[in-house]
Amino acid sequence: MRLFIKFLLFLVFIFCFSCAPKVIYPPPQIQKVQYGLASWYGEPFHGKATSSGEIFDMNELSAAHNFLPLGTLVMVTHLGNGRSVLVKIKDRGPLVEGRIIDLSYAAAKALGMVEEGVAWVKVEVISFPEGPLVFGYTLQVGAFSEEKKAKLLYDRLRAQGFAPYIVPFKTENGTYWRVRIGNFLKEGEARAFAEKLRLLGYDVIIMAY
Repeated sequence: MRLFIKFLLFLVFIFCFSCAPKVIYPPPQIQKVQYGLASWYGEPFHGKATSSGEIFDMNELSAAHNFLPLGTLVMVTHLGNGRSVLVKIKDRGPLVEGRIIDLSYAAAKALGMVEEGVAWVKVEVISFPEGPLVFGYTLQVGAFSEEKKAKLLYDRLRAQGFAPYIVPFKTENGTYWRVRIGNFLKEGEARAFAEKLRLLGYDVIIMAY
């Protein structure tokens, strides 16, 4: 009897695993060297959660960047005085247009730019985190060679209270219209939302970008 129960549990595990939405990762295409303005942040954000989920410590060597994968190590060089510091990307930012990186207080102090507030820097990627390079996730609910079919699915999802969008994709064989939903920072959030769609009968693919 116990063997039979174990066998049933094994079948349930295999079934659930096969039904789980797959994650498709794109090939990495990242600018590894940047030049631009750096700023820094400290006290108002000290002790608060960052985009990576870690707690921000202004006295650690870290930084915020708008598109480098969280966990990336970068060397930041002050172009005015030649000082350099190695920091880990733990957050998203800067929020001010025209700036390329937001440094922690400790990193800014190491570069000698605390007083001036901003400085021209070189940002060079030293290493990426292990695993696929991911910036975020979206859910693909359908892909069609006919635009009208994509719009039908779009309208149905809208009627159910979702906020879908259509992304045209040109190939040698013609244009495909992909219907997608959401933009998620964490894979777990994307999977949870995908499960809701799957229970409604949709075949969902999690797309990393």
